[in-house]
Amino acid sequence: MDWNSLKVFLAIAESGSLSGAAKKLDVNHSTIFRRLNTFEEQVGGRLFERLNNRYEMTAMGEEMLALSQNISTSFDDMERHIIGKDFQPKGMVKITAPYNIAYQFLPKYLAEFKDLYPDIEIELLASNQEFSMTNRQADIAVRATNSPPEHLIGKQVCTLTWSVYGSPTYADKYGFPANIEELKNHLLIGGSGAMRHLAAFTWLEKHFPEQIQTRCDELMVMSSFAEAGQGLAFLPNDQKRDGLYQLFDFEHGKAGGLWLLTHPDLRNVERIKLVMQHLAHAFSNESRLQS
Repeated sequence: MDWNSLKVFLAIAESGSLSGAAKKLDVNHSTIFRRLNTFEEQVGGRLFERLNNRYEMTAMGEEMLALSQNISTSFDDMERHIIGKDFQPKGMVKITAPYNIAYQFLPKYLAEFKDLYPDIEIELLASNQEFSMTNRQADIAVRATNSPPEHLIGKQVCTLTWSVYGSPTYADKYGFPANIEELKNHLLIGGSGAMRHLAAFTWLEKHFPEQIQTRCDELMVMSSFAEAGQGLAFLPNDQKRDGLYQLFDFEHGKAGGLWLLTHPDLRNVERIKLVMQHLAHAFSNESRLQS
């Protein structure tokens, strides 16, 4: 049964005429006439007696009116419910990100997001390890890479370049180098574990091994060592902090992309799309990530 035809029937019953129904529904007279005829064919009988310009309900019309009013009330209730809900998306979104991104950037971004979408729950998995997107260990991954996995989709939101950093405490004791050549006269912080294989630290081990007095396997820890005056640190620009001076670019670190990634099967899930869009905008406009 066509809901539009049912509305025409109710409008005629209320106004008592085709012209009154046309005015009420803001359609032309011929449309009202056509839909009434179609509706009467569907229900298998006459719903109105045509008396000059008046339309009086038949017994069948009276019976149909009672049923139609209940249906109309249900539709009105449904419309109010939908408008009240405003189609606010709900549900959980799991995000995985490296420690520094999770610590320095995501809390602010996600707090802003929650103000916009309070019914979307967020779970943040801070780790330098890669979670399986295929097994839904995470819905969205923030990854620093130049080669995102082919089985994932997403976009690069910024480029992470490397620089040499030092603290005021270090400068008070040793001063700062003006360029890479002068690193030979300074204390340096190198990588250990998996970090040792990054381009920045393989270069450092090759050219200034004797100047490396401290090593660690995590960039946030390197930042803290540098801030404490233990040596100069070689860091991507997401590691910038108030307690460190950015001395000069370090091209041997090799710039890399910061990517937002998800599984193709999740591309049309509204809550995940909203989080991806919000984070992409936030990262793209983040002044701390500019070179």
